Amino acid sequence: MIQRKQTIYIIVAVALCIVCLCSPIGTFGADGVNAAREYNLWLTNLTTGQRFFSTWPLFVIMVLSSALGVCSVFMYRNRVSQSHVCTFAMLLLIGWYLVYAVMSRLLGPTAFTPTWQAVTPAISVVLYFMARKAIIADERLVKAADRIR
Repeated sequence: MIQRKQTIYIIVAVALCIVCLCSPIGTFGADGVNAAREYNLWLTNLTTGQRFFSTWPLFVIMVLSSALGVCSVFMYRNRVSQSHVCTFAMLLLIGWYLVYAVMSRLLGPTAFTPTWQAVTPAISVVLYFMARKAIIADERLVKAADRIR
């Protein structure tokens, strides 16, 4: 059944990942002057407007996590696989934060300031965890009902 609470959690998690995917996730600058803006796919130099596609691993990880979330919504008949997909999406988002930290250190010789959109994957991890917990509870409920019959 697709109208379960875990479906809502997964859809909101995917929406938050898409918000992060389309928004700037940080700025590089010194002395209050922004020199570059970091997106998931590129780094934009604010003085010249030139784009550098050096942050593409962030984009790939976020797209994979979003795609897994969308696929897991439609895996409602196989709850065990659905919980595994949610776990893998959580691991991808944790990996996104590791790559994000490395990219912000390697790319900018100046001070890095994250934006609020960089928090949305953490909220997505929590939502995926809540969805996984609800999926496991549903599976236990179905197994208990089968034992009673």
